[in-house]
Amino acid sequence: MARSSFVPRLARTVGQLRINRRFSTTSCQFAGEVRIVEVGPRDGLQNEKTSISLGTKLELIRRLAQTGVRDIEAGSFVARKWVPQMANSADVLNHLLGHPPSAPYPITYNYLVPNLKGLQNLLRTADDVVPGTAPDLSQPGDDPKAPLTPPASPKEQREAEPAPITSTDDPNEMPSDTSGLNEPVKPASSLTLGNQTEISIFTAATEAFSKANTNCSVAESLERCKEIVALAKSHEIRVRGYVSVALGCPYEGPDVAPSRVAEVTASLLEMGVDEVSVADTTGMGTAPRTRNLLNALSAAGIANQDLALHFHDTFGQALVNVVVGLEHGIRTFDSSVGGLGGCPYSQGATGNVATEDLVYCLHSLGATTGIDVEKMAEIGAWITTELGRQNDSRAGKALLARLQT
Repeated sequence: MARSSFVPRLARTVGQLRINRRFSTTSCQFAGEVRIVEVGPRDGLQNEKTSISLGTKLELIRRLAQTGVRDIEAGSFVARKWVPQMANSADVLNHLLGHPPSAPYPITYNYLVPNLKGLQNLLRTADDVVPGTAPDLSQPGDDPKAPLTPPASPKEQREAEPAPITSTDDPNEMPSDTSGLNEPVKPASSLTLGNQTEISIFTAATEAFSKANTNCSVAESLERCKEIVALAKSHEIRVRGYVSVALGCPYEGPDVAPSRVAEVTASLLEMGVDEVSVADTTGMGTAPRTRNLLNALSAAGIANQDLALHFHDTFGQALVNVVVGLEHGIRTFDSSVGGLGGCPYSQGATGNVATEDLVYCLHSLGATTGIDVEKMAEIGAWITTELGRQNDSRAGKALLARLQT
């Protein structure tokens, strides 16, 4: 639900028993539902060097929808020249609104919008779609590798291409156009199966990364986020925020101040963001530093239910950090099937923690996710084969080997 102002939901400690034991001996006490946000179709694919067809993306989303996952990052409304792999995100949105794949649960599909123009383009695309009337781009028997490009609607032909992360005048300046704030567009929500469409925005915990990514300070980035959130809330769209490099920056090193991360996170929540994913973009996070960060977030009055954690597995610490997050009370984690992903602004940073590994770990600790880990393992093997890259999920490969014996 949208809220006009952020009221910190402080953790209640009076009368509650503090349990200091760890998962290794008392995993059952932490059993409960954990929410997984599958980021493979967006964050996982955006840095791939080989062009990925629309058909392959839709097939990936279709398969993921059948696993029981309830949150999927589906695309990004940025210009082709900045993130070529996301150039057909409008087609993805069009298809998912018009012909949503079958799924055991309603799914929230998320789209990254780096600036106000990106959100305006998303809203216009959604405004053109009447469920069931958009071209069905994933008919059974279609070649998922074939490039599928439906004819543009008259309204789409009149619009310029989605705005890039940066403007064309200054290669790193985000536009400040606010002309779409009063445009009569419909809420971007699927009317079929209870599916929803939400957006995500991003900022950073360090000035150096913010400058490299958007050529603006963190404060300027937050001001730009306010415009996006205002427009989204006027259309009753849920907003997810990302705070990048929360546990290590490729420019400023691993010692990012937890208090700075907490300050930026609180700023996003205060402007109306519904959930903030705190991201270890470089994979530099360790268990002690993850715990210190989570303690700083709690000390700032930020409730666990307003947070998600996003770990990369560069140094093999992602699952360790996930367990630290679970012990702290976090119940939402981002992951990518097959361990897809990386960061163009962080050399050497490998992919996101693999969804198969994360789900297997969570289930072994007594948690429930609603996700069929064997189906997820099959998808990981399929998509990495399609992309011609190795499957980075150890649990996925082990599960498949067991199934084949």
